[in-house]
Amino acid sequence: MLRFPNWRPDAFLLNVPRFPEGKALKDEEVLEDLPVGTTATMFLQDLGPQLSWTMVFLAESIGPLFIYLLFYFRLPYIYSPEDDYTKSPHAVVRLACMCHSLHYIKRLVETIFVHRFSHGTLPVQTIMLNCLYYWGFAAWLAYYINHPLYTTPTYGKLQICCALFTFLVCECGNFSIHLALNRIRCNGARPRQIPYPTKNPFTWLFFFVSCPNYTYEVGAWLSFAVMTQCVPVVLFTFVGFAQMTIWARRKHRTYLEELKDYPELRSAIVPLFL
Repeated sequence: MLRFPNWRPDAFLLNVPRFPEGKALKDEEVLEDLPVGTTATMFLQDLGPQLSWTMVFLAESIGPLFIYLLFYFRLPYIYSPEDDYTKSPHAVVRLACMCHSLHYIKRLVETIFVHRFSHGTLPVQTIMLNCLYYWGFAAWLAYYINHPLYTTPTYGKLQICCALFTFLVCECGNFSIHLALNRIRCNGARPRQIPYPTKNPFTWLFFFVSCPNYTYEVGAWLSFAVMTQCVPVVLFTFVGFAQMTIWARRKHRTYLEELKDYPELRSAIVPLFL
């Protein structure tokens, strides 16, 4: 038996010639069960420098939190010199800053105290792409929301207040779902029990979808887009919804495969639809 004490398994990809190029073998797969015959050539690919999922989530959350504040306080070289360190006269701009900060502070708290991560890691190149996505969108939407020429939503206080209420509900719901998922027994990334609603009303969305945390996440950003009436926020919400739909459908399929008697009424992310 070969031993490599200085190698981390998560930093390498192992596959065989008959598998699609670049597709790694799963941790639970046994060599004798693979369609490789009596002999097989194994390929070990170094995935390069890795970081833990905790560090990934921290990097994805800290960046947008501080980047947004740079635009909110209108530091020099962002807008015109006469606008340096000035404040917007619109209350919705201040509310948007508080909501945006609340969202990413919540993510930081969940990363440190709530989420349970597997021992898996992520390549540094992938982390850089993830950070580029979150940090880039944060800068783009912050630029327009905090711009001196920003105009308030069409329907005024009614639009702002309704969207703010929906945003806060979705943020509470997302946090509640993460607390509920924290109590679910898992074997690595494989669930070992069906997630059910608790006495907390925010978890009742489990009656209809497998991934209510994604449903609440999309709802929060959609309400933020309505509150600010900003096109970059709409685009960020649309891209996020597309990606979370892929994750939700994959997780929904895993639930169906791994857990018998899984509720048939549930859909992946949108109740009774998707």
